[in-house]
Amino acid sequence: MNQFRPPALAVLALLLSHCGSSPVPEFEPRQLEPGLGTVELQQGSGPASDSPLLDIGVIVFASASRPNETENFGESVFSEVRDNERHLLPYKLRQALVDSNHWGAVRVLPAADPSVDLLIHGTVLISDGNELELAIKASDSSGRLWLDETYRDVADEADYPESRDLRRYTPAEMAASTDPFADLYRQIANELLQQASLLSARQLREIREVSLLSYANDLSPQSFGHMLATDSDGRVTVASLPADNDPMLARVMDMRQRHHLFIDTVDEYYEALHEEMRSPYLIWRRYSFDQDLAEQRALERGADQSKYSSSNGYLTLTQRYDRYRWAKIYEQEYQELAAGFNREAAPAILELNRQVHGLNGTMEEQYGQWRRILRELFSLETGS
Repeated sequence: MNQFRPPALAVLALLLSHCGSSPVPEFEPRQLEPGLGTVELQQGSGPASDSPLLDIGVIVFASASRPNETENFGESVFSEVRDNERHLLPYKLRQALVDSNHWGAVRVLPAADPSVDLLIHGTVLISDGNELELAIKASDSSGRLWLDETYRDVADEADYPESRDLRRYTPAEMAASTDPFADLYRQIANELLQQASLLSARQLREIREVSLLSYANDLSPQSFGHMLATDSDGRVTVASLPADNDPMLARVMDMRQRHHLFIDTVDEYYEALHEEMRSPYLIWRRYSFDQDLAEQRALERGADQSKYSSSNGYLTLTQRYDRYRWAKIYEQEYQELAAGFNREAAPAILELNRQVHGLNGTMEEQYGQWRRILRELFSLETGS
């Protein structure tokens, strides 16, 4: 009896012999709900003259844990991608808010800031080039909740430049390309504008006053803590305002101006990071999208063919093995793609974390150091 078997048949026989204890993984085609569609950004000349412009801080996003991803790929490389992109995506939202022309200063910040009128927190729930899902929470300095929603969009092939052209794109062409999930950021910007339209000019001014006193309280709780009150719902209101010629208030205003110069610099660093990582991130997204699209098409073809074969037949077993093999190839290529993006991103992240104004550590750590320095300086200047 001939003991020789072709390699494919040997593997199939091995899979068949283990089907009771170790079944071949089934890869079902993923059905995605439709995305947002086309969203037009609401733009204008800005609020009425009697309405103050609110400053916005977009905090660096958090990243939801992805246990399945680690389980599937078994590498920290994907965690690094998630950590890199959570610095990128806030800047894209920031740009949509700036383009809407309805706000004051809009900055990306490493942490919550008491001097800012409206803070936006986000968590990246899904981001794979094919689908983006963000949990967004926005609240103003008084504690009023503006948004607490999950936003999701699905990319289309037309949203991306052609794969074969990506690596030949000039920086100008890459900069001109539209983000495949731009509609999601526009949707968030439009809903924030809608919330702002529900508030009167007086309410907007009160938010600005609370921001100023919250920053003053952060510098010196002993001097300004009594000027703020919190009601039973957790809403912060102004209990009393210092006189316009109060010398302590003048020092607070001076400190706040210095602080805003610092966070302007921080925002510029995030802008530089975005520009540095724009090309490799778009390439990673596009190829990730292509891989996912090819996988889905292969699975759909396999599902169609299985209608004409017995579940125990040779053809079905061959199809299952081919899908399993394709998934392993997809895993390896996707892993290499992610590692390449991280290598491209590393210098930009290092530059972001380099010393600013004599500070050191990550940008988050530098921000904390700066806040402590200003508190100490204010205490020395006022003797408080």
